[in-house]
Amino acid sequence: MFNNDVFRRIRYSLDISDSKTVQIFKLAGEQVTTGQVYKWLTRDDNPDFVKISDIQFSAFLNGLIIDLRGPKDDPQPETESKLTNNMIFKKLRIALNLKAEDILQIMKLAGFTLSKHELSSLFRKPAHKHYRECNDQTLRRFLKGVQLKYRPVIEE
Repeated sequence: MFNNDVFRRIRYSLDISDSKTVQIFKLAGEQVTTGQVYKWLTRDDNPDFVKISDIQFSAFLNGLIIDLRGPKDDPQPETESKLTNNMIFKKLRIALNLKAEDILQIMKLAGFTLSKHELSSLFRKPAHKHYRECNDQTLRRFLKGVQLKYRPVIEE
């Protein structure tokens, strides 16, 4: 998945405004403007569209962790220069303070079943023999479940 798509979905699901997004970046030590945020949020076919880099998106996710969980006494985590779906998933799990059961329930909301063993393999180190790469569909379903949980559709 493209970082811009994930960025859009996270912001929508958690109802994060442009100004709040700038504050989240600031928590991770990254200075961005609302103009930059707008360009990252526009669709690919818009001439103003700009791809958000892995470093910038990693800073956003780190800032989101700090915003939702509070600052730690430890030194701030480094922003990764290369992000994978597994890393994005892990950072969202940390930011939203989700346990395995919570994630499985969120996946179920999105109509996707995953066993506890399959889930744990997504959060292992790449060198581990039971490590499994998180594909786009799994991340997409998780983000859909997050949206359904945190921003449910209001029926009239």
